[in-house]
Amino acid sequence: MPHDTTPDPKVDGTSALKAATGRGTLLGAIFLMATSSIGPGFITQTTNFTVQLGAAFAFAILISILVDIAIQTNVWRVIGVSGMRAQELGNAALPGLGYLMAFLLLVGGLVFNIGNISGAGLGMNIMTDMEMWLGAVLLSALAIGIFLSKRAGVAMDRIVVLLGAVMILLTLYIAITSGPPVGDALRNTVLPEQIDALAITTLVGGTIGGYIIYAGVHRLLDAGISGPGHLRTLTQGAVTGIIVTGVMRVILFLAILGVVSAGHALDPERQAASAFQAAAGAVGYRLFGVVFAAAALTSVIGVSYTTVTFLTSKAKTTPRTTNFMVIGFIVVSLVLYLSIGAAPAQLLVFAGAFNGILLPVGIGVMLWVAWRRRDLLQGYDYPKWLAGIGTIAWLVTIYLAVNSVRPAIELITG
Repeated sequence: MPHDTTPDPKVDGTSALKAATGRGTLLGAIFLMATSSIGPGFITQTTNFTVQLGAAFAFAILISILVDIAIQTNVWRVIGVSGMRAQELGNAALPGLGYLMAFLLLVGGLVFNIGNISGAGLGMNIMTDMEMWLGAVLLSALAIGIFLSKRAGVAMDRIVVLLGAVMILLTLYIAITSGPPVGDALRNTVLPEQIDALAITTLVGGTIGGYIIYAGVHRLLDAGISGPGHLRTLTQGAVTGIIVTGVMRVILFLAILGVVSAGHALDPERQAASAFQAAAGAVGYRLFGVVFAAAALTSVIGVSYTTVTFLTSKAKTTPRTTNFMVIGFIVVSLVLYLSIGAAPAQLLVFAGAFNGILLPVGIGVMLWVAWRRRDLLQGYDYPKWLAGIGTIAWLVTIYLAVNSVRPAIELITG
């Protein structure tokens, strides 16, 4: 009598649900990393460099994307295969180093979160004309509401994907409206009229600096996705996260380039906002408010969540406790913003220095584990070619660290 090969609907249904949940978690991790990168600073930075370099900025974007992929692929693979958070690997590599990494991230994350909340208020002000402080409070309350949810992880995944898509689509509309010289941009991608090393290193730091590179992979760990059996997921997530960020950077670059190439004068105080306005009038100005507010909100979520993962242990801290700590971090950041109005320029410089130091230190730890600590990788034989590419890219982050620390020293010495 032949065996009945009819699939059990209950088993198939469970498998399909798990697969769908896994895909949703991966997509959430990708967009958590990407939207954490696409914050107020990302928008301001991209606009400034586009105004300065014009179409030649395309080359800097391409090189930064390649460097980012080389670094993030290594970091996500080491953390994901080991099943240990970045600071835990740091302590395993050198006792106490993980605590230093957590301290650097906490200081930089708190200051930048004040800036993100300030950006949220500005975005709401541009979008609706409401008072900045009120807009900051409303969006902070929305972020807190996500972590009050019983399924906070799923809620976070969905909101960052939704807001990421909104930012990309609205900016794409402005890019089409502004009519950028796409041919010039494509030519400068491979044959740049000028090469700006500072622009490249700044983009690398802005895309994967500080907490950003760890945001998505820590989310995967919390969802139970770790070990050598998940190599494909880790690689796909790392590369796709950088590509999503790069797509947003390219679209924003083209939107601003179209306005600048047409000869429009931008407001020095609000270059990006005035570019959107020049491209699509009053509607464009309001749309910029939506994009800026969404960028700020997702960055608040990303930095708050990732900072707390650096201060806790997955094995010893329950998800409920983690969520309450994230809420506490957002509340503290909001109170500080309401007290001082915005993060002073001096504090942002220091935070940038902390993040600049954390970047090569953290990546150095991951590469050390890749090269020398197979015992932390569950016996996985790490590809030497991948570690080699990561090491070359790591040297770029050291250069970036030197450039980020120098302004802080100059600020102290006057």
